[in-house]
Amino acid sequence: MSEEGTTQRPVEEMSFEEAMAELEQIVARLEQGQVPLEESIAIYERGEKLKQRCEALLREAEARIEKITLNAEGRPEGTEPLDVPEE
Repeated sequence: MSEEGTTQRPVEEMSFEEAMAELEQIVARLEQGQVPLEESIAIYERGEKLKQRCEALLREAEARIEKITLNAEGRPEGTEPLDVPEE
């Protein structure tokens, strides 16, 4: 995660892996309990944005996944969108 005083990369530009790595760092810092209150609030808010980014990227990936359909003989005949349970 960026040190205080440096520019943080916009969450909207981050890959899933980048956002997840930074989110894990934020969780670790908050769990240590050594972060001042104001900084805790700021990194918690960034963590929430990172979480939302990861969830959005996962939804996009799930929408692109397809399952193979089989014909009566059990042979692949095509694909159809994967049924993703709605929240």
